[in-house]
Amino acid sequence: MIELDFDAGGFRRNGAPHRIVSGSLHYFRVHPDLWDDRLARLRALGVNTVDTYIPWNFHELPDGEVDFTGWRDVARFVRLAERHGLDVILRPGPYICAEWEFGGLPARLLAVDGIRLRCSDPAFLAAVDGWFDALVPQLLPLLGSRGGPVVAVQVENEYGSYGTDAAYLAHLRDGLLARGVDCLLFTADGSEDFMQQGGAIPGLLATATFGSRAPERFEVLRRQQPAGPLAAMEFWIGWFDRTGDPHHVRDAKETAESLDELLATGASVNLYMAHGGTNFGFWAGANHSGTGPDTAGYEPTVTSYDYDAPIGEAGELTEKFHALRAVIGRYVPLPEGELPSRPPRLAPRRLDGASGRARLLDSLDALSAPVHRPTPEPMERLGQSFGLIHYRTRVPGPRPALPLRVDGIGDRAQVFADGRPLGVLDRNDPGAALPLATGPAGVALDILVEALGRTNYGPQMDDRKGIRRGVSHERQRLHGWEIRPLPLTDLGPLAFHDDGPEPVDGDPVFHRFETDLDAADDTGGGTGNTPADAFVALPGWGRGLLWLNGFLLGRYTDEGPQRTLYAPAPLWRPGRNTLIVLELAHHGGSLELRDEPDLGPTTRAPSADY
Repeated sequence: MIELDFDAGGFRRNGAPHRIVSGSLHYFRVHPDLWDDRLARLRALGVNTVDTYIPWNFHELPDGEVDFTGWRDVARFVRLAERHGLDVILRPGPYICAEWEFGGLPARLLAVDGIRLRCSDPAFLAAVDGWFDALVPQLLPLLGSRGGPVVAVQVENEYGSYGTDAAYLAHLRDGLLARGVDCLLFTADGSEDFMQQGGAIPGLLATATFGSRAPERFEVLRRQQPAGPLAAMEFWIGWFDRTGDPHHVRDAKETAESLDELLATGASVNLYMAHGGTNFGFWAGANHSGTGPDTAGYEPTVTSYDYDAPIGEAGELTEKFHALRAVIGRYVPLPEGELPSRPPRLAPRRLDGASGRARLLDSLDALSAPVHRPTPEPMERLGQSFGLIHYRTRVPGPRPALPLRVDGIGDRAQVFADGRPLGVLDRNDPGAALPLATGPAGVALDILVEALGRTNYGPQMDDRKGIRRGVSHERQRLHGWEIRPLPLTDLGPLAFHDDGPEPVDGDPVFHRFETDLDAADDTGGGTGNTPADAFVALPGWGRGLLWLNGFLLGRYTDEGPQRTLYAPAPLWRPGRNTLIVLELAHHGGSLELRDEPDLGPTTRAPSADY
């Protein structure tokens, strides 16, 4: 049994003074076959604890079932951490932020009329109670009181940056306690007085989140909590990247000095992130700096969550790893033994010429069944959470060129007139329009909406995808819509052809590429042509999605900064491997498999100042 508690002087583990030196590693951002490897690297860094969020929307499947198997087997992750001698801190939300799609909330909540998120709205609390009812029984056997390694559980996440609903926070605390969570409960909030005031819960330990100037930040915490341990539950040692901005990095020496300053105060720490991982699939979130969902300021997060962490996205031990390990070793004992070596990587190669193509607009019947509505509806109302969504109607004619507007885009709409690309409308340019003329027979109007990540932070989280309100030709609303959800979970029905015309830019097409790999030898060794980590580059392509052997690696875009997508070793197999590109904008001709990542040009991470 493990009991983590505290008194006026600090933490106590099984009665002895204790300092938490933790690192964040999210199981949902790492292929499950690599959990053991990444936990070994985390322990080698010198930490004694691992911290992870538990995203509600990752575990709740589209049919409503809550899944804790395979990649979602959080209990297996926790037990692996225990084998590496690590205590575990869990952060089950219900809101997690984490630059994760919708901050971990399930998209179905946005189909509920009038729901208010992250507060004591009865509809939201009922949904949260259902999540806790499913989750907590999975966690109870893992608690320290029952012989497991879980020593603490966080309630909500940085709530003081969002709201002041004390009844909501009390409901979460009481719900965890009533379901049997008997370990240390705590909150984590920004190092501003108003944030600590908004997020504090009576009777629970308060901790802080920041990236620099620890003594100053802890003064804020002390004003709100005069006694007890000081802890930085998120000490930001890198930063995430947004589409179109440079890749954020933080100098290793400066980061180490900042950590040393923090540990010198006697405080405990959680390094965010010790290993960042990847926003595979559609899981990358977004920020919104505007004043409403229909204003400019939407900023999607990229696929890589490397975070300039000490353990890189593909497991490499970086300069920052060694700098931070040296500092940690001054305060807690470092594990013995050699450091893990870099995981193997595929030999570089170029894949020229697709072996087949399939035009998206010709594949709609294979990918989805239509529903009919008088007006466009967002994807959440149709039971869809992620992907693309297609809308079709007819515009009467004849008409001169009149402005076509889409009211409430989430997030990027490609418009077609009689199957020909007409242009693109983007939510960050809400007043934009496209000229559309029609002949005597009218025109078939297709609108394909690409849904990027839902906002995961701040007040603009009511971020519905698809078309939220309507489509107008001049001032006239268009009615009579055929709508096709395109979650793109199964590309098996696509009919690929190796002939036909070259694809037209702006006309979405699936491109299939293939490459063969060898089996590893009897010793498990590789030759550079056996399954191993790789980084896929798409030079000359525009924007879209990339699958490897049926698994969606994530989004790519020539806006940058990210130039390669991480393809971890467990996704490759001996024999034939298939990569499928859905290109939405500008079609390229080849793919490159590289042995080094390229996350783009760099800029200084803001965590050095926060």
